[in-house]
Amino acid sequence: MLVGKAGRVGGRARRRPSIWAGVPWWARVCTVFGAVLMLLSGAVLVGAEALVARYEGAVGKADLFGDQAAGASDRTSDIKGPLNILLVGIDPRNADTPPLADAIMVLHVPAEMDRAYLFSMPRDLYVEIPGFAKADFDGGTDKLNAAMSYGSRVPGQQPDAARGFELLATTVQNETGIERFDAGAIINFSGFKKIVDAMGGVTMKIEREVRSEHREPDGTHRKGNPNGDGYIGPQAVYPKGEQHLSGWQALDYVRQRYPENGVPDGDYGRQRHQQQFVKAMAGQALSADVVTNPIKLDRVLRAAGESLIFNGRGHSVVDYGLALKNIRPSNIQMVKLPGGSLIENGEYLGERFDPAVEDFFAALENDQLDLFLLEHPKFASKAG
Repeated sequence: MLVGKAGRVGGRARRRPSIWAGVPWWARVCTVFGAVLMLLSGAVLVGAEALVARYEGAVGKADLFGDQAAGASDRTSDIKGPLNILLVGIDPRNADTPPLADAIMVLHVPAEMDRAYLFSMPRDLYVEIPGFAKADFDGGTDKLNAAMSYGSRVPGQQPDAARGFELLATTVQNETGIERFDAGAIINFSGFKKIVDAMGGVTMKIEREVRSEHREPDGTHRKGNPNGDGYIGPQAVYPKGEQHLSGWQALDYVRQRYPENGVPDGDYGRQRHQQQFVKAMAGQALSADVVTNPIKLDRVLRAAGESLIFNGRGHSVVDYGLALKNIRPSNIQMVKLPGGSLIENGEYLGERFDPAVEDFFAALENDQLDLFLLEHPKFASKAG
């Protein structure tokens, strides 16, 4: 067992209040929007060959599944459903540190290709990670996000995120019963703020006044409290009502989760704000202000492309965008998988799914999520 390593590689070994608490605010926001933008690209790029070439050239390509099919040079239109796409968000701090999968999401597209389902795999899910000879990893039990770290290790070289994705994909397949992912993407959050600013900011409705724990009104980081925990100094304030937020403001707003900062329901409120922000951002990406402005559209698509490494098993990201052009934010159903903390002898090991999640995975395998959600409405996230 790798329980001892979980505290160092898989996150802090402490009990969490819910299965969602282990997924960072920015990871959930950026991964969802990365998925939405990838889907929307096809609709706005049809007939714009110059933008197609520039966007496709900006997207990084790598062998994420170990089969050397990193992309396709010829435009194709033979992508058929059902599809399962693995989306992983990372926040690399330096080139020498093995990356952790801070957000792990699966996008399922039914055979009709006119809607999609998006669900998270908790990064702290306690799982069996299989052996991986490429990284000299013998396998063991740990938190799910550690799979990418273990798989990325290259003896004598810097960590390879693409190789880590391969082990993570195999681990997720084992947990969900998905036989094979049709595509995958690594989303680098360090470039995400550029997408917001490339759109000229995002307008969204703020439900109550929120005060920043981390930022001053001009965006600089607040100073640490010399006499204890937390920060001191003036705070950025986000008033109730419709507000236009720049990149740093938007990401700072959806980060807040403490009652003293105006979020009385804590992490649940933060999750709701993130989902509201994703909807506002996706809607703005499709607005006339963006799609009819070639300069702005080019900036947005290239900023998004520079934040992605994509593998479509022989198809490019734009091929997928074109194939899924009928999917809009309104028909992407967010799914919440219930679970809770796994405690053994008083020690927090990670998260676990409720038994009913096995039925969800069976419906996923049989492409019957519509029927499953009718029978299990609590799995459908109303905020999504």
